[in-house]
Amino acid sequence: MPKRRMSMDHGEAFGPRLARLRRAAGLSLRELAREAGISHRMVSYYERETAHPPTHLLPILARVLGVSADQLLGLKPVRSGSPARDNRLQRRFRQAEKLPPAERRKLILLMDAFLEREFFRREA
Repeated sequence: MPKRRMSMDHGEAFGPRLARLRRAAGLSLRELAREAGISHRMVSYYERETAHPPTHLLPILARVLGVSADQLLGLKPVRSGSPARDNRLQRRFRQAEKLPPAERRKLILLMDAFLEREFFRREA
């Protein structure tokens, strides 16, 4: 039985694709590094200097960027028609869920006040 060949998107190398996906996710170099648990210098290296993706970091980078590993590698296209989601906000909510109840209440009150102010500002 012949081996099935997977076609990679050779139009864009891994580094530029990583940089594009990072920007689309609204992350700075340092934010991606912090979320992935690596230094910002390593992220910069992966974006500029190497064509070889860091295998052990692929699942982590894909999760942080909100794409699949196949999309990160260029095996599958990334849907560009859908608006970019701000994964940072979702991660902050997951972190906030781990706070003690009293701290969560404070955060909710702060968010309510901010959202109410923004709602009334738009209505005026």
